[in-house]
Amino acid sequence: MKTRFAFGKHGIDVEVPAGFACHVAHARSAAAIADLNAALNDALDNPIGCAPLATMVEGKRTAAISVCDITRPAPNRITLPPLLERLHAAGIPVEGITILIATGLHRAATPDELDTILGPEIAAKYRVVSHDARDFAAHRALGTTRRGTPVSIDERFMAADLHITLGFIEQHLMLGFSGGRKMVAPGLAAQETIKVIHSPRFMREPMATEGSIEENPLHAELLEITAMARHDFMLDVTLTRERAISGVFAGDPVKAHAAGVKFLESTSISPTPALADAVITCAAGYPLDLTFYQTVKGVTAAQHIVRLGGRILVLGECAEGIGSPEFARMLAAYRGHSEFLDEIRGRQVEVDQWQLEKLALAGLKNELFFYTPGADVMKMGALGARAFASLDEAVAATLDGLDNDALVVLVPEGPYAFARVQREAALSC
Repeated sequence: MKTRFAFGKHGIDVEVPAGFACHVAHARSAAAIADLNAALNDALDNPIGCAPLATMVEGKRTAAISVCDITRPAPNRITLPPLLERLHAAGIPVEGITILIATGLHRAATPDELDTILGPEIAAKYRVVSHDARDFAAHRALGTTRRGTPVSIDERFMAADLHITLGFIEQHLMLGFSGGRKMVAPGLAAQETIKVIHSPRFMREPMATEGSIEENPLHAELLEITAMARHDFMLDVTLTRERAISGVFAGDPVKAHAAGVKFLESTSISPTPALADAVITCAAGYPLDLTFYQTVKGVTAAQHIVRLGGRILVLGECAEGIGSPEFARMLAAYRGHSEFLDEIRGRQVEVDQWQLEKLALAGLKNELFFYTPGADVMKMGALGARAFASLDEAVAATLDGLDNDALVVLVPEGPYAFARVQREAALSC
């Protein structure tokens, strides 16, 4: 059986030998919106839980808009123009608008990436800046949360009269779902804030995982942080498999985001027939699989549909290699899952340790395999023992020794598939 997987910009074919019980868990979604302009206009003029954007702008001269960086396929080129039109119509001039690339701790956007993220016309016309979490002096200290998280947010966002975020909603390995509050923190937060919200205090919470929001303590923490930052308005969308827009949710950052999550949950679950013996997944292709750091999300999303002790093979092109220098250093020194978790317990949080922490937690429960050709196997520490030079070798090793009737679930779109076990799902091969 051959299945096309998202991988880099062009995809890759995965072949599973005959004899296994197979199920393909494709990403599901609502249909693409037919009249997108009408949907965007309606969402902005009749927002959820707050006054229309035009009313909110009255008396204001500046606005800051937080948008996703290149690692997310947010359709900013579509959603930004009607938002900007309303800001201008209400009296905010071009020079009064700052568009911030919400990098979190990712690198700054390149000029070519800004054209991709925003469109060349917007990139050239407006003040566009990349957030730099490591420049503490460029942030405004806002105090601490009830749980003790120090909150510092990009001064360029805080200095504006109106604070707006633009993003999209998908499942997220820590927050349950992306979008909304995530565009402020960690998106525009100082690393001192990011380190705490990504510390073991939150990372080891069982409910801080994909698809979990109601009882997720990290979700609650970010809502408190963004309230401190006065998050005024959000415009988020949901996407189809082909990354067309399937839903538009604008308005109050808490209520509109909750509506988007509810819509996604009701339209996007991809059922699997049982817990799998092995899952073959990916990091959803470009741009999410640019680095090994991002590829980890394919692993954590797959752990919801594999049995305890089962196997996960993740595919990621990793065209930009391992990831940040901090992450690369920790990965090169990685001795094992338990060893890493013990090493970081109680010590000062380091940048990007949380991604390896989530990987280690998954690795305690499942056997992990990798086909990540852009990541140098000699720089993957103990993980390199199960990182393979060819896709065929990786698939063979993952399936080696499994019974002929073992359930193998293939997830061609990786973490974009909201896969969960439901008994009524039918085997596809």
